Amino acid sequence: MIDSAADFVRLRTSEIPGEQYRAAHDAAAVTVWRAVIEKYPDMREWVACNKTVPVEVLEELSRDPDSRVRVAVAMKRKLPEALQLVLAGDPDEGVRHRIACNKKVTKHVLQMLTDDDQSFVRETAVRRLEEEDFVA
Repeated sequence: MIDSAADFVRLRTSEIPGEQYRAAHDAAAVTVWRAVIEKYPDMREWVACNKTVPVEVLEELSRDPDSRVRVAVAMKRKLPEALQLVLAGDPDEGVRHRIACNKKVTKHVLQMLTDDDQSFVRETAVRRLEEEDFVA
């Protein structure tokens, strides 16, 4: 368990692989994640990369001014469709492309992305729709 913002930063910046692993896999309270975001803005992307970060924190990070943070959010498999839709409408084509590549993206979101302004986003969405079997 990650107990504080400083603890997360120490783990993430450690030279010890086991500590870096903990930064990517250990859980923390929502208050800890918010403290990291507030006190260590350069760590926001790494917060999004943590395997246990709650969806409510990902929702906050999906509005981050840094597109690298939003790309990291778009890669998360646990995103509910509402958040996928937000990212599919992102002004940054890299974010839209990452959501099109997301293994858990819904058919509805991919269909939306088939009308994207950027050809590489459109082509990825079309290819995924042709290749995947979707439940919904």
